[in-house]
Amino acid sequence: MSRKEEILDRIRAGIGERYDMPSLDDLQAIVYPDPLAAFIASSATAGSKVVDLSDGSDINATIRELFPDAKVIASNLPEINIATLNPDTVGSAQELDGTDVGIIRGAFGVAENGCIWIPQAMKEKAVCFISENLVILLPKSEIVNNMHEAYRRVDPGEYGYGTFISGPSKTADIAQTLVMGAQAARSVTVLLV
Repeated sequence: MSRKEEILDRIRAGIGERYDMPSLDDLQAIVYPDPLAAFIASSATAGSKVVDLSDGSDINATIRELFPDAKVIASNLPEINIATLNPDTVGSAQELDGTDVGIIRGAFGVAENGCIWIPQAMKEKAVCFISENLVILLPKSEIVNNMHEAYRRVDPGEYGYGTFISGPSKTADIAQTLVMGAQAARSVTVLLV
């Protein structure tokens, strides 16, 4: 018997009454009467700004208006013509350092918590995290109620990499001072298209 098995056997011997795992079949996940409104509210709570451009407003003009001082704008999206850097053409992720605005596409949003599923659709995924400001284009019609629905939509075989992003990066674990952009973007703007 290995040392690991010996330790596990001792732990098992010390367990008193045993209980079966509860069934999760009857678990009722949150369902919203208006998932879009709930997504917008949850996004605001997470610190994101949501702008509705589904009326056909110019995406590029809106981004320029939101970030007038941006010099380095990174995106590989075909509808973004203001990009000065394409994350598919850089030699390494380090070349994205100094990106003022990164513009990416989200697959779907989650009303429950304001998360957006971001599949890797660019060579250098670092653009999602190294950009000072992150802009996520999200189809207005692609909002699910909760994480249960979200995980059913994520096919692990379809994506080499993907992540949920919910608002700007923030931490308050050093001297209890809130720091924005500690590990990723200082701001997140969701453009509903």
